[in-house]
Amino acid sequence: MTRADDDRLRVGVLVSGRGSNLQALLDAAARPGYPARVVVVVGDKEQAPALARARAGGVAAVWLNPKDFGDRVAYDVALGRALDEHRVGLVCLAGFMRLLAPSFVGKWQGRMLNIHPALLPSFKGLDTHARALAAGVKIHGATVHLVVPEVDSGPIVAQAAVPVCDSDTPETLAARVLEAEHRIYPAALKLLAEGRITVIDGRCRIEGLPDRDAALFAPSV
Repeated sequence: MTRADDDRLRVGVLVSGRGSNLQALLDAAARPGYPARVVVVVGDKEQAPALARARAGGVAAVWLNPKDFGDRVAYDVALGRALDEHRVGLVCLAGFMRLLAPSFVGKWQGRMLNIHPALLPSFKGLDTHARALAAGVKIHGATVHLVVPEVDSGPIVAQAAVPVCDSDTPETLAARVLEAEHRIYPAALKLLAEGRITVIDGRCRIEGLPDRDAALFAPSV
């Protein structure tokens, strides 16, 4: 993986929206000893608040308009070019609402993380909080996983669980889950940047976590 001039892993973040998880990564990178830093943020919406967050944090912000490209593959080539120009070693998806072509995912295999607002493999896709409430689950949460071509299906790095309250709406549950997301995404990136994650038979094994803790790893890292 490509390292920054200060030997930290160079990270590119793909965004579409407000960028609260991006901010969590930026805040983590500002802490002494954190092994990664965000060097570029690429978005598909010109007015995405996430791009403004990047600029405010002194990070390069790139808008790539999907309308300027003929198809998904052409767009992904441009994405890859932007990441390569900033010598990115690892990609984080933070609310990026476009499907990525298998060729792009293949290039970044093992070096691309996504955060999903549910406890995978349950509730893949969209509207996770409303679906969790409709299903009557008592525990909901968030998952950080390595990206594979199939959506929301890669090896799980970290999960955090939150209670579901009888009074919850999709909005209140989403807010509780988002707090958990902000804790586990920087933790998962740290583990990957430190080289502590090995994928064996589709499962992430994390070096340095006793088995009794690995089962409860989320979000106390």
